[in-house]
Amino acid sequence: MAAYGFTTDNSVAVFIPNTYEIYWNTDERELFDRMYKEYTKFWTDERKQKAAAIPMTPEQVITLASIIEEETNKRREHPIIAGLYINRIRIGMPLQACPTIRFALNDYTIKRVLFSHLKTQSPYNTYKNKGLPPGPIRLPSIFCIDAVLDYEKHDYLFMVANASLNGEHTFARTGEEHMRNAREYQKALDARGIK
Repeated sequence: MAAYGFTTDNSVAVFIPNTYEIYWNTDERELFDRMYKEYTKFWTDERKQKAAAIPMTPEQVITLASIIEEETNKRREHPIIAGLYINRIRIGMPLQACPTIRFALNDYTIKRVLFSHLKTQSPYNTYKNKGLPPGPIRLPSIFCIDAVLDYEKHDYLFMVANASLNGEHTFARTGEEHMRNAREYQKALDARGIK
């Protein structure tokens, strides 16, 4: 991994989701060489410049995109959430991303992240650790990677799942506004018996 500039934590970032023709007898070294070639082709000068302007490395962009894509499958929200997390990173605020807790616990069945989950000791616990975790928590789509590179500029710092439970989020600029939104979401979960 080190020869390619990756660690065991972020090496999955080399796999850019796409369709590739690979022969059945390709060994792991050849496969990684091929994926690295595709990775370097994907990271054009334009994409690298956008990443540097954030400022992030390509691997950090992929890590952030992996969190965002785990947050929502609503594509229109990807650049908004990217902007929110970039805002948090810039002011030194923890990301506080629930998907990283599920990843740290290796339990994607968790529907409601509780305070007890937040005590997890892991470099992927973005409630305890500031900045990005050491690597991606999934393979993000090209669309989501580009959503990070073309993130929406705004002053949101908070988000919570929408109380309608339609998969969308409600965004807020202040902690006070966020707490009102969070209470509405918690009421919606309680009403449906979601623990």
